[in-house]
Amino acid sequence: MSKYSMRQEIKDYFDILEPDFPMWLNDYIQTKELLFQQYISVTCVLYTDLFDNDFFYSSLDHSIGVALIVWHFTHDKKQTLAGLFHDIATPAFKHCVDYLNGDYMKQESTEELTTEVIKNSKEIMNLLKRDNIKLSEIDNYHIYPIADNDTPKLSADRLEYSLSNALFVYKLLDLESIKKIYQDIEIQRNEKNEIELGFKTKSVAREFVKVTSELSIIYRNEKTRYSMQFIADILKKLKEEKRITISDLYKLKESEIIDIIELSRYKDIFNMWRKAKKIKISKEKPLNVYYVHHGAKVRYINPLFNGVRISQVCKVAEKMIEKNLAYDMNNYVYLDFKIE
Repeated sequence: MSKYSMRQEIKDYFDILEPDFPMWLNDYIQTKELLFQQYISVTCVLYTDLFDNDFFYSSLDHSIGVALIVWHFTHDKKQTLAGLFHDIATPAFKHCVDYLNGDYMKQESTEELTTEVIKNSKEIMNLLKRDNIKLSEIDNYHIYPIADNDTPKLSADRLEYSLSNALFVYKLLDLESIKKIYQDIEIQRNEKNEIELGFKTKSVAREFVKVTSELSIIYRNEKTRYSMQFIADILKKLKEEKRITISDLYKLKESEIIDIIELSRYKDIFNMWRKAKKIKISKEKPLNVYYVHHGAKVRYINPLFNGVRISQVCKVAEKMIEKNLAYDMNNYVYLDFKIE
């Protein structure tokens, strides 16, 4: 397992999230279980020409980003580690496995293994013992509202994947725009008197809503839903044929699983998906082809602006959120092949 080394583009981004990198975090980052996450992409879209993207932003990159945001706003080791470990149980092809598990609406089916993965790591448990931190204090980031909270609130997790996806994957923001957004954020109190990340400036909050509303639709548009379910169904077929096991998804790199697909009878259709430039859409059920016809998790953010939801004080933001939530996922989506 090669050690984690930060690419310059990611370092420049991380420097915005936390200019003074907490060096104590490195011992945890370089553990075997977290290092495995560097071989898992945050999205399967980089494997197909349906999307114009080839930047590999890993699950480990995302986890470090979350940890840096939590540290930046709290300077609390336990909360920061909870952020770092929140995706440690992520298998290859990430949320595609939620689709495999039939969990495309919540996309949380792999999270329950977090405690087991940490508990079974001697390396991590020794570090926690050294630092006098209990497993129960870092194995569930849901207990820390800055790290995680419920949609449509803003948390470190939601903030990180929004910024990194907008920067690296979908090219909606540049570094300067990210710096402007990030530096406008502070800890505020929401309508339930809970702490939550929020914005100081209305125009910045509105810009963030614009970007995250675009991302929200991308996360569940036809190309994405099709790609996620297609990968899930290929994995399911390989599992049925005993070419792979579920445990392999927690041991093999995505590149190694792609090698297995390339040696299987699904090679041709996999490559048709990889080389496809456009997805096909129909209101009617298409015949004699593999199609996808279901919804997906709605990820959206209605952030605080000085303690009040931006949608309550900005009509433009309210309309952007409404348009996002009204996005239609009723079409049949397909390419011209079958999965036999």
